[in-house]
Amino acid sequence: MAPKTNSAFMKPLTVSADLAVVVGKGPMPRSEVVKALWVYIKGKNLQDPKNKRNIVADAPLKKVFGGKDVVNMFEMTKLVSKHLS
Repeated sequence: MAPKTNSAFMKPLTVSADLAVVVGKGPMPRSEVVKALWVYIKGKNLQDPKNKRNIVADAPLKKVFGGKDVVNMFEMTKLVSKHLS
């Protein structure tokens, strides 16, 4: 019997236009969105060097983060959820 996966976590979701600038066009599962977000953040060196849990937003991320300059990784997940449907 196949292991039960969390289908809500794997379900492809529609990505907002602002988020698509950062992670690419959807639909994609939440797990892929988060993975793509981290690739973007690390690729542009947007983690606060003093506190790696904080993300320093560039212009595209600021739109996703509701205009905030800095968010922590837990807050980031909540803010990104608003861009998925």
